[in-house]
This record gives sequence, C-alpha cells and structure tokens, in this order.
Amino acid sequence: MADLLNAKELKEQASIVDLLQRLGFEPVKKSGKEHIYRSMLRDGDRTPSFSVDDNIGAWYDHGIGKGGNIIDFGLAYWPSLDFTEVIEKIQTACNVQAVKRGRRPRMPVKVRNYAVEQVKALGTHPAITNYLKSRGVFDVARESLHEIYYTVSDNKGDKKQFFAAGWKNEADGWEVRNQYFKGCLGQKAISFIPRDNKRVVLFEGYINYLSWLKENPEAVQSVIVLNTRALLKEGIQRAIQFSAIDLYFDRDAPGHQATRDFMKALPYATDRSAAYEGYNDYNDKLVASIGRSLDNHSFKPGRKGPSY
Repeated sequence: MADLLNAKELKEQASIVDLLQRLGFEPVKKSGKEHIYRSMLRDGDRTPSFSVDDNIGAWYDHGIGKGGNIIDFGLAYWPSLDFTEVIEKIQTACNVQAVKRGRRPRMPVKVRNYAVEQVKALGTHPAITNYLKSRGVFDVARESLHEIYYTVSDNKGDKKQFFAAGWKNEADGWEVRNQYFKGCLGQKAISFIPRDNKRVVLFEGYINYLSWLKENPEAVQSVIVLNTRALLKEGIQRAIQFSAIDLYFDRDAPGHQATRDFMKALPYATDRSAAYEGYNDYNDKLVASIGRSLDNHSFKPGRKGPSY
C-alpha cells in the first residue's frame, strides 16, 4: 500500500461519485448538481433517496437522516473498519496517491465554490427555526448556532442560494445543517467549547451535544464535538489534557467502534451512551421524548382542548 493520505488530503482528492462507481453503484437520476442513488447503506430503498453533491463533496441519505463527506460515507459503508482502515479502503478504491516530500504538491480536485453571504441570529428564517424545533434543541441553540445564508456556484458559474443552521469549527469553517443537508463550508475540523479545565464531554455531532445540554443546563464541562468520526484522532489529542472524559458516541456499530478506539488510546475515558440506551444517539432520545409528551397532552374527552 502506498503512503496513506491524511483526512484533509483524501477529501480534497477523492470524489464520492467516483468511489460509488468503483464500488458498483450508478445514479438512478441526476437533478442539477445532485446525483441520486438507491441507498447502499440500507436495504429496501425502492424510492431513490441517497443524494450526492460532488461539487462540495457531500452526501445525504434521506432514509436515515444522515450524511457527510467521503470519509463519513466510508465509515457508514464499512462499519467494521476503524477510520484509518476506511481511509486506506477509499484511497485504494479511488486510486489516489499521497504526495511524496520534495515534490510540488498537486492541486486539490475540488475548489472553493461557495460564498457565505450573511450570518444572522436564530429566529429569522421559519424553516431553520422549525428544523431545530423538530430536533428539540431550538431553545438551547440560540447561544451557539446561527443562520447561515450562502451561495454555491456550479461548473458554469451559476449561483444557487441556500440557508442552514450553522456553527464554527476550529478551522474557521461553518458546519451547516438543515432538514435536507449536512455539510461543511470550509475545512472540516472539530468544535471546542472551553469551560472546566479538568472535565470534558465528547460528542460525534453538535445536535447531540445540544440534546445533552438541554438535559444538563447547569453543566460546566468543556465540550469537544468531532463533527465527523474521521476526526477521532484529533478528538483524542485534544482530550488528553483532561483528567475526566465522558463519551457520548452513537449506539451503532461505527459508534461502538469509535468508543473502543478512543478508550484504547485513553483507557480512563468513560462511555456514557447508556444515557440514551434504546436509541441511536442523544437526539433520537430527545425527539422521542418530545413525541411522548405531545401524545400525553393531546385532546381527550373531558379535557378542554387548546384554543386557536
């Protein structure tokens, strides 16, 4: 095997569409910038619901409500592999090579084709507000999330406008989320919230952090959000400085593997995912609890119904 690319190099040089083609998957249709597939991450996808925007290197599976970059896809497609093995798999499949020292580095395949036009406080756009309310975190998101309005240019230079909820990562990139899209404007990196200098909590995604914060509003621990499991090593390096580490990874095969890898590196870390046992992640538990609350307060005979 040739020298391994790092995560940033791989995302710059490898194409999701190319990887899927090499794995034997062809798009069912194309709609503008999107390539639409039947999901290869789950069985029984009769209505194609796996979308790829190769211009910004992102995918989204509408059936499971998750997406990300090419490495996130690899972690989902090969759940038994750790992130280093996934990088090797993708690099081999796409036949991309690491640049040797002393040689002039090759230019990235993808160039910056987006522009952030406006950053606003939450509460301006009803679609963003409704999305965060559907995830149960709108009230606790006001201090750290913003409304991001941005444009993406296609190969012809035509611009399309988009909006999403977003937060900054340590590379000054915007991690953006809405009902239909999960991605990053700029370089992918972890997000860090400094508080207590001895205790830290660690999450895969920011929405899960906000879900935990809603249940723990008085918490004072520092916070690490990976934003992608591909940054597990960076999360470990940042967590080394803390003497108490609580892990809240997803309760699926990749999440369990990430927990094992983390605790192998830092054995004193504690797996806290039992807090949402029976659910895939913290937000799944929160959303389910909201649904139960609504059911319990629905109109019943003898009870005065809500006024409109």
